[in-house]
Amino acid sequence: MSGVLLGADLGTSGLKLVALGEDGGTVAETEAGYAVDSPREGWAECAVGTWRAAFDDALARLLPALGGRPVAGLGLSGQMHGTVLVDDAGAALAPAVLWPDRRAAAEVDRWRALPAGDRAALANPLVPGMTGPALAWLAAHRPDLLDRAAAVLLPKDAFRATLLPGADPRVTDRSDASATLLWDVVADGWSAAARAAAGVPAELLPAVRPSAEVTGTAVLGGAEVPVVVGGGDTPLALLAAGTSGGLQVNLGTGAQVLRPGWVPAPADDPPVHGYADAEDGWYAMAALQNGGSAWTWVAGVFGVTSGELLELAATSAPGAGGAVFRPFLTGERGGVAGPADRAGWSGLGAGTTRADLARAAVEGVLSAVAAAAGLLGGAPPGPVVLTGGGGRSPLVRQVLADLLGRPVAFLPLRSASAVGAAVLAGRGVGLAVEPRRAPEPPVPPRT
Repeated sequence: MSGVLLGADLGTSGLKLVALGEDGGTVAETEAGYAVDSPREGWAECAVGTWRAAFDDALARLLPALGGRPVAGLGLSGQMHGTVLVDDAGAALAPAVLWPDRRAAAEVDRWRALPAGDRAALANPLVPGMTGPALAWLAAHRPDLLDRAAAVLLPKDAFRATLLPGADPRVTDRSDASATLLWDVVADGWSAAARAAAGVPAELLPAVRPSAEVTGTAVLGGAEVPVVVGGGDTPLALLAAGTSGGLQVNLGTGAQVLRPGWVPAPADDPPVHGYADAEDGWYAMAALQNGGSAWTWVAGVFGVTSGELLELAATSAPGAGGAVFRPFLTGERGGVAGPADRAGWSGLGAGTTRADLARAAVEGVLSAVAAAAGLLGGAPPGPVVLTGGGGRSPLVRQVLADLLGRPVAFLPLRSASAVGAAVLAGRGVGLAVEPRRAPEPPVPPRT
């Protein structure tokens, strides 16, 4: 292999960039953070230019660490469900509407009003932050944008357009398209009924291409680099981890419990999601909006870092002295909790300590993760694979193992999604590179 493969993961609160060598090992990695804008209560937005600036910053710090090795390809992973309207040149017409956004709550009623067969063919929960309802809101409240738009794109696709001036920006992949509430899961294609519910013309929907297909060439560090279509962050985390037949938990800003091998079937507003992966299969997912973000909030209240919060929690005994924490600061999509649910501590007494409150916060998030796993039928035999920054803490691994009743093996990848994106880049340019998977020894449950 000549050079390295880059994978960029466009997350909710930051971009991670990784370089894989020919042996699948990580040569270098960097990241750059950014904020989610909330100009109104319940809104969640980010300018596409913010993502590009973060990438440029991360790339400038990563390239010197490559030792002069050329870049053979770039793959992209992105937060799912977002909505970006772009013009013919791929320039964003407004900030991206992101998955935590709740402005389209009323528009979801259009999906509930679909004929039963069309609604069941979507086979997914009806969530305001998905691309379809957000697009319907834009059509109703910002028709001027729709009049100027050439396409609606997912976040990683809008970001890719900034790298490929002159290339047709109207491209996405199955893994992202299937997570929009505009996709007929049963027919495996765009749903005409859902598109009509959104109130937009068919030509606004992007073409769907294989995740590993090269879609253009970007100039990075003065060199031309092929760029592949890419995929959603969750299926690319699955690809990097090599999970098959078991359960994978990704713990980041939110939390996703994943079970590969889902078989598409009609379902009317089910409690779990079913999406295409980055290859030819499908997976089921129970998702939580409030994962590591709840710990970040608690840490802010305590005036400590997230790492210090976890260290403090480890000094309290299991059960947190009776304190219980519900982590649903922004509500949930349903299943484990609903949109109107909120967070808080209960069971407090005169002897409750800061350490107990911290421990309750850890146990509260992970109890929600365990409840999400229950929606997927629980953890099958064998270790559960844990990815994401939230899994670095030994306390988190032990509590999760105890709650699931299964060993938990942490895969210490800084960003499994970015690694999966680099693997896609390799496939696109004809380089079969498998990432090194060296999970830490499984932590067994104590009960």
